[in-house]
Amino acid sequence: MVTTHSRMALYSEWASAAPAKRSILENMRTTVDIGTLIERSPEIRKGRPCIAGTGVTVRRIAGWHNMGLAPEEIAAKMEHLTLAQIHAALAYYHANRDEIDCDIAAEDAAVEEVFPARA
Repeated sequence: MVTTHSRMALYSEWASAAPAKRSILENMRTTVDIGTLIERSPEIRKGRPCIAGTGVTVRRIAGWHNMGLAPEEIAAKMEHLTLAQIHAALAYYHANRDEIDCDIAAEDAAVEEVFPARA
């Protein structure tokens, strides 16, 4: 149970903290509903699942994952994304693997049709 005294102590710590520590303390109080991290909209990326507010498709993150990149490496490539967003995309991919893999295969087939591989 949070008492008035502990609230005052927390506020006092926050107020006297350096800006970097203050930011950490603020983030500790923020809770993210992971269900809000992935969204679909018919007008964005043809309705493919994307990381909310970014237009980055789950398919893109899954592709890098399938090439052997770790979530941290993907986040380093896409600096505007958080590690939580990368993990949300990967969780969506693993929960809906058939859907995403079929989408990847369909695109690969379309590319092969336009640019056939040389024998």
